[in-house]
Amino acid sequence: MTETCSSPEDKPSIFVIIISFTIPGVEYIIGIIGNGFIMVINGAEWVQNKKFSTSGRILFFLSLGRIALESCMMIESFAALIFPSFYKEDTVYETFRVIFMFLTFCSLWFATWLSIFYFAKIANFNHPLFLRLKWRITGLMPWLLWSSVMISFCCSAFFSQQVYNTSCNNSIPDPFSNSTKKKYIISTNMINLAIIYNVGMFIPLILFILAAILLIISLKQHTLQMESNTIGSRNPSMEAHIGAIKAISSFLILYIFNFVALLLYMSNIFEDNSVWIVFCKIVMAAYPSGHSVLLILGNPKLRNTWGRFQHKICSCYICSCCWTLSGK
Repeated sequence: MTETCSSPEDKPSIFVIIISFTIPGVEYIIGIIGNGFIMVINGAEWVQNKKFSTSGRILFFLSLGRIALESCMMIESFAALIFPSFYKEDTVYETFRVIFMFLTFCSLWFATWLSIFYFAKIANFNHPLFLRLKWRITGLMPWLLWSSVMISFCCSAFFSQQVYNTSCNNSIPDPFSNSTKKKYIISTNMINLAIIYNVGMFIPLILFILAAILLIISLKQHTLQMESNTIGSRNPSMEAHIGAIKAISSFLILYIFNFVALLLYMSNIFEDNSVWIVFCKIVMAAYPSGHSVLLILGNPKLRNTWGRFQHKICSCYICSCCWTLSGK
């Protein structure tokens, strides 16, 4: 373990603290509520039917992993802003990085399998490889999910070896006085980071992009075909296909932006608590939160259940208000 500072480095500004706790904080809360809702609905289905549907299994794994990921991001952000001297000790910093990357890898792999499953079940191609995937995807999915957990664990474990090194420089000149100050320095081995990062994320990224683009092409072709056979206004089936294209396109945009923001954040090329670091955290928090919202809105069962849940909450709130007013 390298030398650590006996006192923390420069505290972040009030503006950085407020932005870091408000925007990502709201995204974390939305994501935890949304993913928690998805997990509960699919878990209840499993308890009731004594088995998981394939899509329900993927959604359960995905929502559980994202709840853990967003909880980890909340704790890490709090520790980095409030307890920087503790957070930047070698063991603590590397532990946060390993756990964070394990949950990130799992989340991206699960989202990739969900995209591939939708592609196999919804798309319409006559290629033999696609027909074989369509026939075998249900049986392969449990093995694929657990395999991705093991791959994520192996890739994330390497982040504790020769990627980050935290040290303390006790002689940083203070421009506002004639004294020196202490500052943490985190050195990043960019070669090792690039190798481990790409091994863990490049394959699911390529698979996700291919599945999403091919599914969009298939849906677009089917939509154009329905438009040519439909006179007048759009029918519900066509509206559903257009909505699916928009949802998948949104998934793809969120996925790519998250990939880039995560790489910039992990590389430590920006100053600690800078505006760019905060921006990367906002983008990374937006991906699991936004994806969960789009999943709820795009799934009729989840959307209808969420609507009933909102109705019950509003009814309970109105009843409590009436009871309070009548009591007065």
